[in-house]
Amino acid sequence: MPKHIFITGGVVSSLGKGIASASIGRILEAKGLKVALQKLDPYINVDPGTMSPYQHGEVYVTDDGAETDLDLGHYERYTNSTLGKVNNVTTGQIYSEVLQKERKGEYLGATVQVVPHITDAIKERIRQVSRGKRYDVILTEIGGTVGDIESLPFLEAVRQFRHEVGRENAIFVHLTLIPFIRAAGELKTKPTQHSVGKLREIGIQPDVLICRTEKKISRSMKDKIALFCNVDKDGVIEARDVATIYQVPLMFKEQGLDAVICRYLHIEYKAGSLHHWDKEVVQRVLNPKKSVKIGVVGKYIALNDAYKSIYEALQHGGIANDAHVSIKKINSEKITAQNSKSVLKGLSGILVPGGFGNRGIEGKLKAIEYARENGVPFFGICLGMQCASIEFARNVLGWKNANSTEFNKKSTHPVISLLEEQEKVQNLGGTMRLGAFPCSIKRESKAYEAYRADEISERHRHRYEFNNAYREEFQKRGMKISGVSPNGKLVEMIELEDHPWFVASQFHPEFKSKPDRAHPLFREFVKASLDYQDPKGLAPRKEE
Repeated sequence: MPKHIFITGGVVSSLGKGIASASIGRILEAKGLKVALQKLDPYINVDPGTMSPYQHGEVYVTDDGAETDLDLGHYERYTNSTLGKVNNVTTGQIYSEVLQKERKGEYLGATVQVVPHITDAIKERIRQVSRGKRYDVILTEIGGTVGDIESLPFLEAVRQFRHEVGRENAIFVHLTLIPFIRAAGELKTKPTQHSVGKLREIGIQPDVLICRTEKKISRSMKDKIALFCNVDKDGVIEARDVATIYQVPLMFKEQGLDAVICRYLHIEYKAGSLHHWDKEVVQRVLNPKKSVKIGVVGKYIALNDAYKSIYEALQHGGIANDAHVSIKKINSEKITAQNSKSVLKGLSGILVPGGFGNRGIEGKLKAIEYARENGVPFFGICLGMQCASIEFARNVLGWKNANSTEFNKKSTHPVISLLEEQEKVQNLGGTMRLGAFPCSIKRESKAYEAYRADEISERHRHRYEFNNAYREEFQKRGMKISGVSPNGKLVEMIELEDHPWFVASQFHPEFKSKPDRAHPLFREFVKASLDYQDPKGLAPRKEE
């Protein structure tokens, strides 16, 4: 039976439970332990697939086609765990399952209640993670903040779960806040005491406290927190603000969090090393030899989490090239024919990410036109590839009415059209082309130079595709089809033949990038941007 770690959050939201969970997973993997991670989300949506990025941030997609919370991206980036549908559980999923059973009469006439029926369903989903697989430790993050009514069924379920498996097989880690009151010049522990008190009212006594703070916590303050929160002294872990989130595993390791976890869970302690992570990731982020400025032209720029995996993958590309990537976030709605040159001037690379809907499309097209005409390295992802196709059709092939049927169903040149399988779809949730699909790469292409493989597997999330009726015309004018589905029916990658680096993919490569294993396309995009900025490789160390 695997050991379990349940991670909760208190005081305020956005403390970084996902990064803390992923970092714990990383330090446990360093010991040779096999870990899995899971997120329990208290919202009633079945998944975030129909939610606006402004509401929820990006939708992270797994190999098996699950649309999940963005924290699963942190889990996969920090660890070797491959996640799927069982690793993200929502209130909507749980209630749907229970109601379906009730309609079938599976409860034999019983009154269906939160306890035991909802909590039993939650516990079953926790057990599903390890069913048929062997894990040493399973980390389960509980979304929301302690005290919120929405997360109470999840907290009750994990309280019961620990009681069932025993204290030596499950522990509670609580992430909390130690605020610094500037007027008083002091850190305050009272919010943490109240948060732990709220947990204890529910019946959960945390074993470890991870304390977010912007100032160093003194030994005496740690002792005070331990005393009033009924936690061992070495179970109070400081989580101070750091220059890069990739320092967090090192910070936890330095304070002995791994040793504390092993003691509580009766796991044989092995030191484990994060030397490679420190040298190849953290030090390269903190001390890059070069710097490059790349523009991300999107419609959800106002919320950082809307393109979380994009920004992280760009940073990974920088790590692989020993460079700092300075990201200029550009709202595509603000780009016009009149200002495009001034807005985009000074960029060494331009990336257009995915999205849905007509808003901001014309600005994206202007950014792509600028990159194509000026030889600026360009990377288009999903909608970015579709926009690159529309821009090429309009400005190179001369079809001024070229468009996607998503934006104009009456276009005389619909170079992007609805997937055949999508034509009769009515429900929007979970019905796109989702998950990992194979792609055949054409040799003598930028794509092949990056992957060095004839066939790859990448994750998708889209309804529209390149219209095959226009393949021949595109290729005649220099747009290479460099990646297709194995049966040749779907265009997966395009690139310009007479351009230093102009590559676009229908899939989302950002979901498979890691800080110590940058995705090949992001690695090569950043390299091309560095070459564009300074062909002799003499770029300055910092550029903001």
